[in-house]
Amino acid sequence: MPIVALALVETLVILFVPYLAAVILFAASVREIEQDILKHPIWPDAIAMAAAMLTCMVATGLYSTRLRATRMGVLVRIAASAGAACVLMMLFNYVALKFDRSLDLGGKLTIVTALLAFVAVALVRLFFSQLIDEDVFKRRVLVYGCGRQASSIAQLRRRSDQRGFLIVGYLTGPGDRVLVPPERVLTPDGSLLHFARLHRIDEIVVAMDDRRRAFPVQELLECRLSGVDVVDLVSFLERETGRVRLDVLNPSWMIFSEGFRRDPLRLLSERAFDVIASFVLLLLTWPLMLLTALAIKLEDGITAPVFYRQARVGFEGRVFQVLKFRSMRTDAEIDGQARWADKDDPRITHVGKLLRKTRIDELPQMINVLRGDMSFVGPRPERPEFVAALNEKIPYYRERHCVKPGITGWAQLCYPYGSSEHDAMEKLQYDLYYVKNHSLIFDIVILLQTAEVVLWRKGGR
Repeated sequence: MPIVALALVETLVILFVPYLAAVILFAASVREIEQDILKHPIWPDAIAMAAAMLTCMVATGLYSTRLRATRMGVLVRIAASAGAACVLMMLFNYVALKFDRSLDLGGKLTIVTALLAFVAVALVRLFFSQLIDEDVFKRRVLVYGCGRQASSIAQLRRRSDQRGFLIVGYLTGPGDRVLVPPERVLTPDGSLLHFARLHRIDEIVVAMDDRRRAFPVQELLECRLSGVDVVDLVSFLERETGRVRLDVLNPSWMIFSEGFRRDPLRLLSERAFDVIASFVLLLLTWPLMLLTALAIKLEDGITAPVFYRQARVGFEGRVFQVLKFRSMRTDAEIDGQARWADKDDPRITHVGKLLRKTRIDELPQMINVLRGDMSFVGPRPERPEFVAALNEKIPYYRERHCVKPGITGWAQLCYPYGSSEHDAMEKLQYDLYYVKNHSLIFDIVILLQTAEVVLWRKGGR
């Protein structure tokens, strides 16, 4: 909710900015500007500017709950968003002029609007950063349990991890050992509903270690019917962390929870989106791909291969050949032994380092998307040798193959490049979150936030 409130406030502010820019630039009232100077209403440009600015802010991660940037980092992202929005607005005005010559606001007004948008959003963010740490926007949460499962909530200690909720305290469940801070354990006075009302509880998280012992069905039902939300631990952590925690996951949750659907309409929209996005990106990036091929040839010789084909595991465990720009030496695995890519891996070429950091090496995978082997968004496809081992060691690893692998994905955004079994387990938690919640809107958000990874060069090896 705080992110939604912030987006709404910033949208209203950005909608007002073009009017202020016109007043400053022309030193006249808005009414005079609309009637005598510009000869057209400003509101279409205000809507276009707001749409462009908000899209760029999503792409730079400014609406991500995972944002860990300093204030200077946030300002840089706002500046980048305003600059990109300015370019988009100039393109918008250029196209609009083709249809109506009266829609020319001029480059000066666009630039002033972008500058004012940067200042306005920066001020809103500064005010909001002071307000968001207050408890007014947070849900007041009571945890029913204080043992091993409840301790997974207590581990969310960073302020950024608790932006959406405030832990009021923990109640001891039957048979629970106290593994949370003892000073946070509360003693109920009267019924659970009375206790919840007394402490203004918005949500109760059920985190008992053993639900078979005196599970408070009637009390939780009373709370639920009285307007207090009741949620289990897995769903709570999924919502707050953007991943499905393996240490508290049980098969029944996956069976009965909402999500994990693949209805025909979703499959159709996914395929249409993949084909359209691949064609558009190929049209936009073919000059870059041509330069990349030339750079690989210049470093390794005219006979050196440009592309790299490798077996990967895809949808429902099917093996396919992924296509990428070659970023390692041709003898990287001359012994035939599959290896994870390490940090500063000596097998990576000089050109390959740049390709991996900027993710340009992934662009040929659009061919795989057009062929239907991959989607634009999905879990990262892994090699059969690694998948076979990980299936045996990591629970629920097979479930990530319930959707097509992707060029980019939720796990790729949320977790740095993985090169070990531990990394694979961590990324699996984000992959399961995507498998459960994937939708066309979610895919678009992931693609926009992928721009942040490319611009700030996060996670590549």
